[in-house]
Amino acid sequence: MKKFPRIAEYKVMVTRLLLVYLFYFIARILFYVYNQSLIEVDSVFDFLKLCYHGLAFDTTTILYANALFIIASVFPVLINTKKAYQKVLFYLYFSTNLLMYSANFIDFIYYRYTFSRSTRASLDTLENEQNKTALLFNFLLNYWHVFLLFFALAYLWILLYKKTKVKHVTEKPTLKYFAASVASFLLITILCIGGIRGDFKKSTRPINLLDANRYVQNAGQADVVLNTPFAIIRTWNANTFKKVNLVSKTQVDSLLVPIKQYKNNPSTKPNIVIFILESFAREYNGAFNKGTKIPDYVGYTPFVDSLAQHSLIFTNAHANGWKSIHGVSSIIAGVPSFKNAFTSSPYPKQKIESLVSTLESEGYDTSFFHGAPNGSMGFLGFGNILGYDHYYGKTEYNNDADFDGVWGIWDEPFFQYFNKTLTQKKQPFMATMFSVSSHEPYKVPEKYEGKFPKGKVKINECIGYTDFALKRFFAEAKKQPWYNNTIFVLVADHGNTIAYDEYRKEFNRNTVPILFYSPNKKYVGVNNDLAQQIDIYPTLLDMIGYQKPFRSWGRSLINEKTVPPFAIKYGANVYQFMSGNYICTFDGTKAIGFYDKDDKGMAKNLIGKRNAEMNAIELRCKAFVQDYMERVVDKRLTTVK
Repeated sequence: MKKFPRIAEYKVMVTRLLLVYLFYFIARILFYVYNQSLIEVDSVFDFLKLCYHGLAFDTTTILYANALFIIASVFPVLINTKKAYQKVLFYLYFSTNLLMYSANFIDFIYYRYTFSRSTRASLDTLENEQNKTALLFNFLLNYWHVFLLFFALAYLWILLYKKTKVKHVTEKPTLKYFAASVASFLLITILCIGGIRGDFKKSTRPINLLDANRYVQNAGQADVVLNTPFAIIRTWNANTFKKVNLVSKTQVDSLLVPIKQYKNNPSTKPNIVIFILESFAREYNGAFNKGTKIPDYVGYTPFVDSLAQHSLIFTNAHANGWKSIHGVSSIIAGVPSFKNAFTSSPYPKQKIESLVSTLESEGYDTSFFHGAPNGSMGFLGFGNILGYDHYYGKTEYNNDADFDGVWGIWDEPFFQYFNKTLTQKKQPFMATMFSVSSHEPYKVPEKYEGKFPKGKVKINECIGYTDFALKRFFAEAKKQPWYNNTIFVLVADHGNTIAYDEYRKEFNRNTVPILFYSPNKKYVGVNNDLAQQIDIYPTLLDMIGYQKPFRSWGRSLINEKTVPPFAIKYGANVYQFMSGNYICTFDGTKAIGFYDKDDKGMAKNLIGKRNAEMNAIELRCKAFVQDYMERVVDKRLTTVK
């Protein structure tokens, strides 16, 4: 019996595809090695189980990357075994595979800042940066070992590929050749479609990021199961902003109260100054960690700690997103970001009620300050959507002698510029300052080298510098006539690198300080209730006695009587909603887990012991997601009911 035509070619093709699986396995090991302090895996056996479940996600990625290579390998053109044709296959194979493979290496480092695999939103954020070359060079300089690993593995991969040679065979255009080739082509196509979808069931949807959570004991392990190219592919054209019908309109209005109206305070018009501090995580601030009981805890913010003694601070506050632009939309507009960023969605270009619009209606001058090149992080574009009167960036500062060489103007001189510009404004004004210096590559100005503690992680020194810049700002600002009539807010945009195990726990990974300071000492104290970035907008309107209705998913942190404290965010590919005694994980339609409020690591799922409070929390989560999606999609981010 004669051999099946082209069987040798197919064996070589399969061997070459198996090489891709091998190198994805190596990348998964390296990803875990780099991030093992953030991902709890009990044993080698448990890790191998995660790798096994990751095969389905690798298969999808590998088949996407190699679709053209597979087609070209099996297509019946009679010249498949020729040397020139095999050379074309070589370049086709590596041009797609190495590009996709490299994305995994980015997350060896980037994961420690976002605590999730990179998605399309990560690329969208980079698009707004004008200094991409400088950022790449800086990444290369600081993380040279990642590049070295990538090129070493690429070299090894190429060597192994070259050992899989196809012997040239002269084929004749016979019926048997074409019939067998076409049949093989159709069979391979069917197998590839099944592999891309995740299995071969007709009724199933293609696997997505959420499916990785089916195989894990704790949420962080899902990122071991996944690979970064898969996360990017599945979110490339994904529109997760889709309306859902989970609860009644009456329940939304009573549980969520999306239209707020406060009449707790008389109408006043103090100036409002908001510092959104880059990566200024709660972990680094001593005043916000007095109750954590972390062994040998060290803080790096002596000035903020001293200011906190005369301020109203919230020690249990959370970010509502993972990136800087998420922080801006959450803090200023009260619009959080979940699976995909609101600002990267098809929907941010709409009328958005925010601190900007509400305060402008009261006669406030509004401005946004960011020392980076104008447009960086997407702030200028989003600021224009919100309607800021003025934007002050690196261009307006107009002195590159104070440029840090990577991100923007050093915080100390830019904060002084901030003070001088505010002094020239007519009151009342609302000004937002977004800092830049507490950021990778974690440098301080040369004249301050050695002044601030190096700390346990690299960012600690930069946190000390930004804290010093704040001290210098307040020292000068208190001399100005506008100072005593001002409410100051300090908050971080998101977390950053972690030194203490307490902050490695899933629900503590993106915690931020929230501080309100008024020189008249009206707001002073320590509040340990749950708080979040989207609460700042309604809190400020409550403080100044804003009497009109306004749209807000957050709650006033000083006088709220209808909505109990809560925090909502997106992590480990699910919504995480904490209120009362429990943390609820929610997949978009239903609760899939409940955890005790003290189980911040979310290790013990209590869903099998549901009670009335859990049911109520799930209902509130449903109300939030439903109203959020409906208002974003229908472009009703205003007081429209």
